[in-house]
Amino acid sequence: MPVTIKQFPCFQDNYGYLVRDEASGIVAAIDSPEPDKINDVLLAENWHLDIILNTHHHWDHAGGNLALKEKWNCEIIAPKGEADKIPGADRLVSENDIVAIGDTKALVFDTPGHTSGHIIYHFIDDGLAFVGDTIFALGCGRLFEGTPQEMWTSLSKIAAMPRETKLYCAHEYTEANAKFALSIEPDNQALVAHTEEIFAARLAGHYTVPTSVAIERAVSPFLRADDPALAAALGMAGADPVDVFAEVRQRKDNF
Repeated sequence: MPVTIKQFPCFQDNYGYLVRDEASGIVAAIDSPEPDKINDVLLAENWHLDIILNTHHHWDHAGGNLALKEKWNCEIIAPKGEADKIPGADRLVSENDIVAIGDTKALVFDTPGHTSGHIIYHFIDDGLAFVGDTIFALGCGRLFEGTPQEMWTSLSKIAAMPRETKLYCAHEYTEANAKFALSIEPDNQALVAHTEEIFAARLAGHYTVPTSVAIERAVSPFLRADDPALAAALGMAGADPVDVFAEVRQRKDNF
């Protein structure tokens, strides 16, 4: 049976996610932003929170762990590389570990870059991934603790997923990311068309997340550091993809 996903805004621009395995009724929260919002959705759906799947240690992702654990007695699954930074962690996971929400299973990937121990959860059979702050629609997380090489390797893991995979990012940054992408490639017609759709969606108050591997591989400057057209647009024809990615990330930091 499939999963049901409830997506809802938290804080200024975070997204909260609840995932329910329909076969068992087991429910997981992806990270723990704004516990009151999470509780509101749980109560509205008459769901019980059984698991928290943390992607990394930042406060807007793990700061609600203890409050939710106290209320629901839920299990907290967290990245092994950030064991000392995740409140209430019960089980630590890393690359190639399997986590289960009832009958629904996810493969864990190590995706350092934004933080040193960041992980993501790829629900292969369901065609979706919860990617935290590793990748955003038309963007990626700032390199607070990692290197360009680490982040490019992490993004390449996402790029290698099946193209139809839906990517559930943790923030609504798409409009700002689109403006930045256009500043690099104003003549990229696929990007121009996509950004027009994004601006229209946001104007109408719609979410632009989830995105997909296919979309990001086609238009995101952060997932196309190995694309000669992007390198040429940056004046870096023939450069190593890691160097191209580093340049894109630095330009975005200063945009």
